[in-house]
Amino acid sequence: MPEAAVLIDPGTVEVPFVEHVPDGGPVHPVRMELVHRSRAEDAFARSWVRRGPDRFSVAAVLPHDHPFFAPVPGDRHDPMLLTEAMRQAAMLAFHAGYGVPLGHHFLMADLDFACRLSRLRVAGGPAEVDIEVTCSELKWRGGTPVQGRVDWVVLRGGLVAATGMGATRFTSPQVYRRMRGGSATPGTCIPDAPSVSPVPAGRGRVEDVVLTEGPLEGVWELRVDTRHPTLFQRPNDHVPGMLLLEAARQAACLVAGPGGFVPAEGSTRFHRYAEFTSPCWIRAVVLPGAAPDTVTVQVTGHQDRSPVFSTVLSGPRLTG
Repeated sequence: MPEAAVLIDPGTVEVPFVEHVPDGGPVHPVRMELVHRSRAEDAFARSWVRRGPDRFSVAAVLPHDHPFFAPVPGDRHDPMLLTEAMRQAAMLAFHAGYGVPLGHHFLMADLDFACRLSRLRVAGGPAEVDIEVTCSELKWRGGTPVQGRVDWVVLRGGLVAATGMGATRFTSPQVYRRMRGGSATPGTCIPDAPSVSPVPAGRGRVEDVVLTEGPLEGVWELRVDTRHPTLFQRPNDHVPGMLLLEAARQAACLVAGPGGFVPAEGSTRFHRYAEFTSPCWIRAVVLPGAAPDTVTVQVTGHQDRSPVFSTVLSGPRLTG
């Protein structure tokens, strides 16, 4: 059983290795396949430049009107949008900077983020940010990284708007097929149960809700719809990590109280793949000890009595 859920979908095209250039070297445009997106509106990285042997700077755009990553209450960019932009910057760095073929699968075991909401105010149009990417703890095989750590710093107007850390591994298609066995075949999942109400889950559209009512208070069943254009960019053989993070956010909103909360910080550990073939149960519990204006929620996912992921989300409490 793998140690991580795939946060980054596999691609199909190999990218040539880009030799090291000094600080201030050439700026490269970003093709959508470098960030594993098939829709332009879901690709947020615009250009990149190498700043050092293991440092990269990625220029990205945060849309103000994205249908899925919509602004959160308080007229701020969605922290999950920042997380996705950081994730794309990591993909870009390893593909274009280190020559990892796009056919390889990225598996992320740890993903942490922290946003400064005061610097994420939504203006009248898209927001330009710079994502500084630092790679470390690299392990190599055959001249290609197979494991590493990524640290992110997101700058807006020269000020830190968010930071993050991820631990990732890379596997070739052959290794991935051996690891997944009979589960490597892409599947389709169309829910037949109604979703929970969107607004208490922190969503404005029912099609973006990924939870359905569960058997106990504080427990929901993961609701997977492979027709969702942002969550499923291409056929997949398991539940994407982005969907699991969204499930954690929605479950946290549901237990946070009237008005919910904004997940300004998060720490997630992925333990295994979530499959399409059996129910995945999402449990959320408010943790004690937070300040009166803050809520901290622990969310876990289990499938077939085994842990899939665990996350702790924290942020300002909203009033209903």
